[in-house]
Amino acid sequence: MTVTVEETIRTNSKFKLVGPKDIGYNVKQVDVFLDRARAYFLNSDTSGKAITSLDVRVASFDPARGGYNAQAVDAAMDRIEDEFVLREKELLIGAEGEKAWMIKIGKTATVLRARLHRPEGERFRRPSRKSVQSYNIADVDLLCHELLTYIEDNGELSVDIVRRSVFAPAKGPEGYEESQVDAFLDRVVELMAAIDTPTEK
Repeated sequence: MTVTVEETIRTNSKFKLVGPKDIGYNVKQVDVFLDRARAYFLNSDTSGKAITSLDVRVASFDPARGGYNAQAVDAAMDRIEDEFVLREKELLIGAEGEKAWMIKIGKTATVLRARLHRPEGERFRRPSRKSVQSYNIADVDLLCHELLTYIEDNGELSVDIVRRSVFAPAKGPEGYEESQVDAFLDRVVELMAAIDTPTEK
């Protein structure tokens, strides 16, 4: 359901707003999530549920006419996720040492590498229903090649490229199952953010 942003909200916005008739992100939902994340990060919210980098990565907002510019919000969410990754890294190293962090990274990389080494067209499940939308196999496999180079040969690949990856649509078993690919890329982003984020600023 698409709602319209109230004028009182438009005058006190945290991000650039799209035009009154254009579609953006629901302002209230974005503000509530960011306020909660900020409070937790600053340790001022001890009563609510803990927020992790994964929560930031998978957060989604309803469409709204005249809402926040999606690109501006997405960019901010990426920066916030990186901050949470850094915090989680520092906490683990502080509690268990850098070796524990390296072990965690190594385990994640091993799991991801195993799937990346699967044959072309066999890296992910195919939907059983012919009518369901899926991802173009060639597009996904191309990204997998780039990820394998990044993991095994120190290839240059920005985590933001993976975050913003878009694949051509396919139908049913002609493509890869979207949910499985999305879940895999979430783990990839988690790994890349951890590797590329320094322990200290």
